Amino acid sequence: MVSLLQLTKRFGDQVAVDGLTFEVPAGQIVGFLGPNGAGKSTTLKMLTGMLAPTSGTATVAGFDLAREPVEAKRRIGFVPDSGAVFESLSGLEYLEMVAALYGIPADAAESRIRQFLVFFDLSFETLTDKLLGAYSKGMRRKVVITAALLHNPPVVFFDEPLDGLDANAAVGFKALIQTLAREGKTIVYSSHILDVVERVCDRVIIVDRGRLLVDGRPDELAAAHGAVSLEQLFTRLTGGGELERRAQDFARTFRP
Repeated sequence: MVSLLQLTKRFGDQVAVDGLTFEVPAGQIVGFLGPNGAGKSTTLKMLTGMLAPTSGTATVAGFDLAREPVEAKRRIGFVPDSGAVFESLSGLEYLEMVAALYGIPADAAESRIRQFLVFFDLSFETLTDKLLGAYSKGMRRKVVITAALLHNPPVVFFDEPLDGLDANAAVGFKALIQTLAREGKTIVYSSHILDVVERVCDRVIIVDRGRLLVDGRPDELAAAHGAVSLEQLFTRLTGGGELERRAQDFARTFRP
C-alpha cells in the first residue's frame, strides 16, 4: 500500500532524505522513528504529495505520487504534527469543507462527524459554538484526526498524533488505530513517544540523517541489538547514549 524506492529530498546542499526504500502492506501499523532532523516529517510530506522528491519514487495504494497525485491523495489521510486548521471557521464548518473536498454527500458527512463526536465524547455544540482559533490544542487535534479519517482512506499517516490529547483521548486513539489496522488500513505512525510505539506498532523503521538504520518488529530489533526496550535501542542507534552523562554535567552547573 505504501512503497518508497530510493526516495531522496535535498534542500540546496543539505540532504534531508537519503535514498529511503521500504514497503508497507495493508493492515500494518508501522512506527516511523528518528531524532529531530532525521527526515521523518520531510518523508511524510513527500508521501502525502506536499513536497516533490528530488529523486526516487513513492506510490500509495498503487498510485505514483508524481504521475497520479490526485488519485493517490484520494486514498490518503494525514494528521500533520502542526495540527494546522483554518482558524476563522468553526469545527463543523471545517469538517464540512473537508467532506465537500472529498465529494462526501452532506448527509453521509454529518453521520460520520457525529460518530467521531461520540468516539471523542464531545457534543455537537462543541463544533459550532466557537471558531477553531479559540479551540484548545487537544480539541484542534481531535478535529484534525476526524478530518483525516472522514473520507475513509485506506492509508493514514500520523505525525505526533497524541500531541495535546488528554489521557482518555490518547487511550481511545491507540485503540482506534489498532482497530483500523485490523480492518485492513495501513497506518504509518511517527512519534517520539517510544513506549506507545512499542505497544501499538507491528513494525518500526528508524531513520537518522535521512537514512534507514533498522526495519523490523520492535521486540526482534531490540533483541538483535542487545537492548531491553525500543527506547534503549533508539538511543543506541541514534547517538542518544550520551544523554545521561550530558544531563549529569548540566546539573552540576547548578551546584554551589
